[in-house]
Amino acid sequence: MQSDVVDLKNISFEEALSELENIVRELESGQIKLDDAVTAYEKAVALKKICQDKLAAAALKVEKIETGLDGTLKTVPLDNVEA
Repeated sequence: MQSDVVDLKNISFEEALSELENIVRELESGQIKLDDAVTAYEKAVALKKICQDKLAAAALKVEKIETGLDGTLKTVPLDNVEA
């Protein structure tokens, strides 16, 4: 298993995804000790959550909430917003 310690609090989406892909490759190789595999799996779960949270935050930044004529709420991409 990789011994690099990455600060997950300040990791970018791209770094988290890359780390996650590396862990998956390591686990799929079958060449990792059980204890290391468990640790890698725990880190992978944390990285997956980070990626999901960053994607959700990005989606919120590129959508606008609008109220329809019937009062229902919907989201629209920002590029559809009239200036």
